Amino acid sequence: MRKQQVQYKSSLDALIAVAKRLSLYESQHNMDSEDFFDRYSKGQLSDEAIFIDWANDYRHYLGLRQVSNG
Repeated sequence: MRKQQVQYKSSLDALIAVAKRLSLYESQHNMDSEDFFDRYSKGQLSDEAIFIDWANDYRHYLGLRQVSNG
């Protein structure tokens, strides 16, 4: 499956978009992203495509937050 590349006007726009995706994952799996990422990083969750996407989005979110906090 080929991923679509999206460009945002600002890092804030990107941060908002990623936060919305994280919120959807959290609702679907009844787990917040921080807990998910901790469990995923420890190998306690499978490598399903949805979890890989969630982990990548969470890493992206952390990077964007770091940039926005300067």
